[in-house]
Amino acid sequence: MTEGFETLAIHAGQEADPQTGAVVPPIYAVSTYKQDGVGGLRSGYEYSRSANPTRTALEEAMAAVEGGARGLAFASGLAAEDTVLRTICRPGDHVIIPNDAYGGTYRLFAKVHERWGLHYDPVALDNLSAVGAAITPKTKAIWVETPTNPLLGISDIAALAELAHDCGALLVVDNTFASPYLQQPLALGADIVVHSTTKYVGGHSDVVGGALVAGDAELGEQLAYHQNAMGAVAGPFDAWLTLRGLKTLAVRMDRHCDNAERVVDLLLAHPKVISVLYPGMPEHPGHEVAAKQMRRFGGMVSFRVAGGEAEAVEICNRAKLFTLGESLGGVESLIEHPGRMTHASAAGSPLEVPGDLVRLSVGIESIDDLLADLSQALG
Repeated sequence: MTEGFETLAIHAGQEADPQTGAVVPPIYAVSTYKQDGVGGLRSGYEYSRSANPTRTALEEAMAAVEGGARGLAFASGLAAEDTVLRTICRPGDHVIIPNDAYGGTYRLFAKVHERWGLHYDPVALDNLSAVGAAITPKTKAIWVETPTNPLLGISDIAALAELAHDCGALLVVDNTFASPYLQQPLALGADIVVHSTTKYVGGHSDVVGGALVAGDAELGEQLAYHQNAMGAVAGPFDAWLTLRGLKTLAVRMDRHCDNAERVVDLLLAHPKVISVLYPGMPEHPGHEVAAKQMRRFGGMVSFRVAGGEAEAVEICNRAKLFTLGESLGGVESLIEHPGRMTHASAAGSPLEVPGDLVRLSVGIESIDDLLADLSQALG
């Protein structure tokens, strides 16, 4: 019998401790392990950069909820992304990225890996003809965010997987905005799933982390080799906090979605709002694809306002219950101005975001309180 998502999130990799019966995996705050003779590793553990039992529990749980062969936990989402690129690419290779990617991802390509000799092209990934035209003999991966950060663009994962595989490339999907509960990229043909587990998986704004899940065991082994060689691993306490967050992901995501839908209704009716970006709206250009590949449409909402950048900044400053801050996916609601905050690194590039854009991470507070705060912030 195939277990449901909620069951996997609570139990996968998290069997009761055989010695004490503890139902929560212990925090193994340890760097090294006693060996049973030279080269005789006990349960495969020798040094906690290579493996740690608390991290193993998280990695097994992440693989289970994404339906993958191998999960790996990292110190941050960007550490996970860097490991992917250095595993599957070499200097001179080429990657297609979204034309509205997360600013940190763009910075990694433009300021770090380009100097290493990795070439990239930003492309509108909802335009399959444009993606096909951008593929070169050196293309090793198509890098996808869906929904994108912060414009909530939607890409067809199955169609992009077919394009990638036809040219011998891999499809890498950043599933951070959707979470494993709302979207299963590996089942749609993706090869690697990337997460900033800081966001919805952790869910409580108290831990920074990242994860990779590979659909294929051999690819997972290659990623694991580089994880150990490069060393940006999740510490045991961070892994434990993230694992705790994962247990309640499903119930939290349902509330995030409920609240986001009500926020969208308010924004659509407000005269100061000139457009709302949310894939759950039938008029959203990616709505049909999102409805096909997502369980629901998520807790992230972006909107553009009359009055331009100055008014967008003032709305952010006037919010009270919506906390002005970067990041997303926690139980508390956040508001930010992407152009000056999370996406400042993309200023002046093809990925620059509109100055009149405001991004909301809609939390799980009482919805009437959120709507009242947003109404007063809009003025």
